[in-house]
Amino acid sequence: MTKDFLAVSDLSVYEFHRVLDLALEVKAKPRRYRNALEGKVLAMIFEKPSLRTRMTFEVGMLQLGGEAVYLSPSDIQMGKRETPADIAHNLERWTDGIMIRTFAHSIAVELAAAARIPVINALTDLLHPCQALADFLTLKEKKGGLSALKLAYIGDGNNVCHSLINAAARAGTRMAVATPKGYEPSAEIVERAREEGRETGFAVDVVRDPAEAVSGADAVYTDVWASMGQESEKQKRARLFARYRVTAALMAKAKPGAVFMHCLPAHRGEEVTAEVLDSPASVVFDQAENRLHAQKAIMLILMGKTK
Repeated sequence: MTKDFLAVSDLSVYEFHRVLDLALEVKAKPRRYRNALEGKVLAMIFEKPSLRTRMTFEVGMLQLGGEAVYLSPSDIQMGKRETPADIAHNLERWTDGIMIRTFAHSIAVELAAAARIPVINALTDLLHPCQALADFLTLKEKKGGLSALKLAYIGDGNNVCHSLINAAARAGTRMAVATPKGYEPSAEIVERAREEGRETGFAVDVVRDPAEAVSGADAVYTDVWASMGQESEKQKRARLFARYRVTAALMAKAKPGAVFMHCLPAHRGEEVTAEVLDSPASVVFDQAENRLHAQKAIMLILMGKTK
């Protein structure tokens, strides 16, 4: 594995499965790893707020015997008070790893290029790799072998969608993405994933019709229609995405026993109905829990020992 974890596409197929297997082991045998990062400190840079990201990284470090230091936007003011490179050169003198949740993906790339210590991408506008690992960990727990599955993604072709595509290419999971015209996932990411997923059996179709995407799916995934930084587009997106709401009727078109997935926070009545979100098919809180275990695996590999 490379020094940093900025994208699921950083991982080989072997490394991808190694992370999931380690996450399952850490989840099943937490006491074995309770001192694995003893004396280690993780700097957590937040330019975007998050309940799940802060809690799972901070709790993860504590459970592994280390510590985490939260740095808010006002603490750093990246790009205003100091460049990402200068921040990296400071943090590498005091800490053992950096987690960053920011806007432009280039900021995370610049930080990682300058830092001598590992940098973990906890979200950028382009990618959300830690979420995708947690999602595929959840699918593995719920459905078993990943290569036999179909995952339908309904809604905005955003950072979550991009990382799911990258993960599916390594898992050999088939994907269908249904999104309005102009809101498709990056063509570059889709084509690269198709190339990288040739040996695993991965395939992805980008369509307009949610029912077509959901047909035969083992899991149906959606996300908010307007992400942080897109608040000015909320009303426009609400009109365009109205037919992409995940309802019980849409879930009924998936394979029997299909699960519903969402990275949270969810807006009941917008991208998903409360009936679906709160149904027995929903595994959204399992996904949230698995952020902890997937990220512990990443931190163990990058910052410590895995045995």
